[in-house]
Amino acid sequence: MVETDRVAVKPLSKRKSRAGLGFARGGPARADCRALPPAIVPAVNLVLLMFLTLVAAAAVIAALLYRPLRRQRAVREVLDAADALEARLRTARAEIEAVAGDEGRDPVGDAMREMLRQRLWLRDHGRQASLNQLGEVRASIDAARGRIEQQLVQIEQARLN
Repeated sequence: MVETDRVAVKPLSKRKSRAGLGFARGGPARADCRALPPAIVPAVNLVLLMFLTLVAAAAVIAALLYRPLRRQRAVREVLDAADALEARLRTARAEIEAVAGDEGRDPVGDAMREMLRQRLWLRDHGRQASLNQLGEVRASIDAARGRIEQQLVQIEQARLN
């Protein structure tokens, strides 16, 4: 050691690199964790199995609860479409009678009867109907509404000419 007036200073020594030898050890890197005791492994497996069973049961319950909600929404949409069509048909009937009077064929009456037929079908078969069948009923109601709108446009054009 080199002495100075105040403090003794140790000379620097060259250190060898320990890269790749592990953290704070002189040997190769090893895992610090110890394996679980053999008695605990079946308990851990049982807990994992119970957890996965619980997750699967929750998924099944969620799927069973979601299906009736889709059906209720589909039935509600069909009924809403039927109500909208009925309101539009009443307006159309008033407009047609104002222009043409009571003479000739009654296209609004035909559409009203078709709508009534669909409502009766929904009442009788709505609970057993598939979502596709409910969608078809909704599509037919929307198509009828489209036909009425076209007829009203034609009536309006005839009135202007």
